Amino acid sequence: MAVNTSVDAPLPVGQVSRMIGGWIGRLGAIWVEGQITQLSRRPGAGVVFLTLRDPSHDISVGVTCYRQVFDSVADVVAEGARVVVYAKPEWYAPRGQLSLRAAEIRPVGMGELLARLERLKKSLAAEGLFAPERKRALPFLPQLVGLVCGRASAAERDVLENARHRWPAVRFEVRNVPVQGVHAVPEVVRAVKQLDALDEVDVIIVARGGGSVEDLLPFSDEQLVRTVAGCGTPVVSAIGHEPDQPLLDLVADLRASTPTDAAKKVVPDVGEEHERVLWLRDRARRTVEALVEREERGLAHALARPSIQDPYRMVGEREEQVGTLVERARRTVGHLLDRADSELSHTRARVLALSPAATLKRGYAVLQREDGRAVRAAREVAAGEPLHARVAEGDFTVRVVERGEERGQGEREAAGGGAGEVDESGDS
Repeated sequence: MAVNTSVDAPLPVGQVSRMIGGWIGRLGAIWVEGQITQLSRRPGAGVVFLTLRDPSHDISVGVTCYRQVFDSVADVVAEGARVVVYAKPEWYAPRGQLSLRAAEIRPVGMGELLARLERLKKSLAAEGLFAPERKRALPFLPQLVGLVCGRASAAERDVLENARHRWPAVRFEVRNVPVQGVHAVPEVVRAVKQLDALDEVDVIIVARGGGSVEDLLPFSDEQLVRTVAGCGTPVVSAIGHEPDQPLLDLVADLRASTPTDAAKKVVPDVGEEHERVLWLRDRARRTVEALVEREERGLAHALARPSIQDPYRMVGEREEQVGTLVERARRTVGHLLDRADSELSHTRARVLALSPAATLKRGYAVLQREDGRAVRAAREVAAGEPLHARVAEGDFTVRVVERGEERGQGEREAAGGGAGEVDESGDS
């Protein structure tokens, strides 16, 4: 429950410590897993002191147990071993210190560790951390290589010597860290993050020599795997030997079987590259020479053609053909014009023969009423009606004196039109 305090009414340290002890004392016993980092067994003492550490985080807690509790596992438990303890949290009020009072200690067997790693492997694979499409290609020639390894280790020597033997100008940014034990995971994670934060680092190598499964466990830690998965710099895993495969190998952008293999895969060999450049140069020279020779042969073949040696020969051959075609075209056009002129004359004659003016010239006249309609029958006019007569040369006005009876077609053509009297008042 909450405690009311103020500047004028603070709580003494002892009371606060006792209150914390009371709260912790109400907690029940729990199972706790960790790695033993310190072990103290004083001769004659009835209590054994241990320090239990979380390998993935920089957190430790003290553990006490009776000697008989520890003696039951003393043959299989030592510093660095992973254990599971059944303990109750306790608060030592005089020192303000938290500890665990262990009632039972059980070592974590290898089979159980491997089973946990397999479950973690499946979980991370389901998240896509091991997917091939996430892996990035390494730069051809890194200017600065980050190296995470143990101090003065064989892995460090193998990487540096082989890389500089292959490419003497290569530079390294080395981070020496513990590669086994309780401090390995946080130190390796910190080193990888530091190198990833450096813009000039082109690739990071995490290297360690061979060892037992327990020695390589830090490189299967979930925190380290997620850290490598989140790196923006390509990471190469060179842990152990060929048969060893911690989870770091699966999440890294490239797996090297050994630290020496990592140096070979990250840094190109200057001798091999020099030979490759010479080979490419010779190949390019041969390609260019073959191209030039082929074009020279093509040019010589083109110059040997008659059209190139005597270019006017073709003009002379075509000149006669052009003259023949021009003459033929001239005759064809003249023939077409003559035929068109003849057709035009015949058409003109037919038009003149069928023209009303020609009919009028033969003595016929066209009678029109005042509204302009032509008179075709005697019944269309009345006696005394004025009509307009049009002949071949001029026109005049007539007046109907008498309307005769209609006759047949033959008789009308013989008569040549209706009877009429010239109106003296007409203009013509």
